Amino acid sequence: MNNYTIIKLSDKPELREKAASYFHSVWKNPLDAYLDSIDSCLSQKAAVPQWYVVMKESHIIAGLGVIENDFHMRTDLTPNICAVYVEEKYRNRGIAKKMLQFVCDDMQKPGFPILYLITDHASFYEKCGWDFLCMSQCTDAPQMSRVYVHKN
Repeated sequence: MNNYTIIKLSDKPELREKAASYFHSVWKNPLDAYLDSIDSCLSQKAAVPQWYVVMKESHIIAGLGVIENDFHMRTDLTPNICAVYVEEKYRNRGIAKKMLQFVCDDMQKPGFPILYLITDHASFYEKCGWDFLCMSQCTDAPQMSRVYVHKN
């Protein structure tokens, strides 16, 4: 992946605050929400949540998380990949696809061969090997969003 490294935060707890600040700056959700979720990840008590970042040298250029439910009404579809983001200047280099596959492979180890993802993108995730499953109502939005599934 050309001098980029995918890092599972539970393997590098020293990135906790940097990663939480990164996700907060991208998605504008409360910093404490990311810190709490990352702390749960670092406690190693359960396989979910998990958080991942892509580093280029000492900079985070992309990341995502795995949580129980990404704030949609289909609570039976779990776990969910969330907060997928690649910095604009690093897009169209296959980073998102590699990051998603890394996470799918990693989540198989604790017994999660099926993952879900909710998005407003209409075709991007199909290109990454995901299948459209259904529409679901988000808890904080009036419109329905697309739910994708990935089976390893």
